[in-house]
Amino acid sequence: MITAFVLIIMKSGDENKVIEMLKADPRVKEVYKVCGEYDVIVKIEVEGISGLNDFRDKVLRKIREAVMSETLIATSYGWER
Repeated sequence: MITAFVLIIMKSGDENKVIEMLKADPRVKEVYKVCGEYDVIVKIEVEGISGLNDFRDKVLRKIREAVMSETLIATSYGWER
């Protein structure tokens, strides 16, 4: 299992539409609208690199509102307090 964070820059005003679309995908575990260089951060869990490629090809590349994305693969896990 791979956990990754996808950082997305959107066309202005399209964040809510894309967030709703992303929330429908079972691989998406968390979605945040954020301030700063990126507009949306998505936490996903996929099976291996092939699962990551599948998410990129079937989900990310179909988001017309996305101007750019960057995917960060987690190498260790966080913790809860």
